[in-house]
Amino acid sequence: MHTASSKTRMPKVIVIGNGSWATAQVLLLTRNLESVGWFIRDEKMISHIKRYRQNPRYLQTSRIDISKLQMSCDINLLVCDADIIIIAVPSAFCKAVLSGITCNISKKFIVSTTKGIIPDEHVTLSEYMNEQFSVPFANMCIISGPCHAEEIALQRLSYLTFASKKIEAAEAISKIYATSYVRAVISTDVYGTEYGAILKNIYAVGVGICLGLGYGDNFISVFTANAHREMKRFLNESYPSKRNTSLSSYLGDLLVTCYSKYSRNRTFGILIGKGYSSEEAISEMKMIAEGYYAARGIYEVNKRLNISMPIAKAVYKILYTRASAGKQMELLTEELR
Repeated sequence: MHTASSKTRMPKVIVIGNGSWATAQVLLLTRNLESVGWFIRDEKMISHIKRYRQNPRYLQTSRIDISKLQMSCDINLLVCDADIIIIAVPSAFCKAVLSGITCNISKKFIVSTTKGIIPDEHVTLSEYMNEQFSVPFANMCIISGPCHAEEIALQRLSYLTFASKKIEAAEAISKIYATSYVRAVISTDVYGTEYGAILKNIYAVGVGICLGLGYGDNFISVFTANAHREMKRFLNESYPSKRNTSLSSYLGDLLVTCYSKYSRNRTFGILIGKGYSSEEAISEMKMIAEGYYAARGIYEVNKRLNISMPIAKAVYKILYTRASAGKQMELLTEELR
């Protein structure tokens, strides 16, 4: 991985994606770097950003420093010349977007900010990059929360977790995101950070379902505590480590996703709890709820692991088998402690 020093050039950094999280990262990166590449598929969006210095769909009140941006709808124009590739694409679209890459990126450094499982493949983005593009796991960093893009845009104090097998790599990536309102948490638990970010989205959908059904704060607190224990059980049984799941990158990220008004997964779940079908809820949402895809992905992954996950299983049944939300949550009330 290239790092900046008096004798070396600054690394060429690009962001792939144009949603709220991608936009928030561009806002951070342009504060610290002289040049940032930004792949956006929509030429009209690029034109709008150049003219009005704001994303027309996400974080619209935030001004973007276009003087530091090289925007393009040609992914290879940016990727092939980059040192660090930051992927901020919803998991549902990763295969389609990344399939456009034709150059060899096996020696690039990949930063994943995608908090989901690749549909049909049932793998995380880091696993997908390793399998499809031969990128070594040592050449990757996972960025997780607890953090919402909206609060980054508002410059509210936030914490980001940077996880890489090489601690110096995680530290180097954290520096290009550093601002007075963003603090870094460094980790080497790549597996736990990535899967923890996936699981918390499922549990946030579950919390939303409970809210939509009319459950109150008392039950939600019990539900969330049990979700944390379920997350810990999955991580420790599937990939044993000395990780502490009470840290902010696990528990903190779970809490903010379950309780925040900005949580799209929670919002999606509320619609389900109110009687919307999965398809109807998706059509109502302006942004992707990763928990919808994660519920199926984790269900498929757990077929071979056979770990006790009653909450994740209940969410899966509600979303994919049209099981009664009310009945599934009623059954859970007998299992939760």
